[in-house]
Amino acid sequence: MDLGRLAYFAGVAEAGSFSRGAATLHLSQPALSRQVQLLEEELGQRLLVRTGRGVEPTEAGVALLAHARAIFDLAEKARVDLAERQASPRGQVTVGLPPRVAYALAADLVERFRVAYPDAVISVQEGLSMRLREWLVAGRLDMALLFDPPYAAALQYETLAREPVVVVSAEPLPARMRVADLSNLALVLPSGPNALRRLIEEQARPRGVALRVVAEVDSVRTVLSLVERGVGATVLPRSGLTLWSGARAPQVAALYGPAVRNRVVLATPLARPITRTVRHATQLLRELATAYHAPAAPKSSN
Repeated sequence: MDLGRLAYFAGVAEAGSFSRGAATLHLSQPALSRQVQLLEEELGQRLLVRTGRGVEPTEAGVALLAHARAIFDLAEKARVDLAERQASPRGQVTVGLPPRVAYALAADLVERFRVAYPDAVISVQEGLSMRLREWLVAGRLDMALLFDPPYAAALQYETLAREPVVVVSAEPLPARMRVADLSNLALVLPSGPNALRRLIEEQARPRGVALRVVAEVDSVRTVLSLVERGVGATVLPRSGLTLWSGARAPQVAALYGPAVRNRVVLATPLARPITRTVRHATQLLRELATAYHAPAAPKSSN
């Protein structure tokens, strides 16, 4: 198959007309029509049909267009890879981080990346896991850290850690608490949809545990400030305790019956080109996130 003709066909199909396609491809309309006709003859199928507004791909044309995009993406990856072997990497790497993780890791990530690639730009976007996942699928991010993400065919997941979820309060707590005991606490939790909120509810609901939520706050730092003031207790991954700023150490209880752990995932889009700078940023993020979520005894005043 002639790849040049394939590119001409894709240009017309995406433009929706031969005239607009010819302008985009800098080719005369008769010449463009001839190239598409030759491709149709080679494949033995009609690829485009004329309409009152221009042209539309046939069923065969839709299938070929999908193949063409995959071929062009692969060619672009090859071009980028070879170009990087000749020059100092430039361009931009975009990383998505949940707010509390960004607070802990972003400075080290940016600093270490800049040392290795001073001519490139690293951009850190903050958002909840659900929003970061949407941005990955839309092609706005090169990578992101997500908490307990649902399956997505367009993304590749690498689990970096399974972090214990703990109960935190300013009031005395036992060293361990059952999930059923959460019904006895006034809770400050993030609002839905939120990965942590969903995880807790998935453990509580089958056991008939009614969560008594007195406030919904999405910022972990604000949640902890409310806990410090005695508004209520909260439930959060152990690493969230690094954001505690109270004068007194928090009261911390491990959850059991069952033990609850959230999954920390490094997510990357399958279709996005993987440049040398993206590979390096991915490795840096993997190392920093793994160290940040590494097992450690939670601090407590018990």
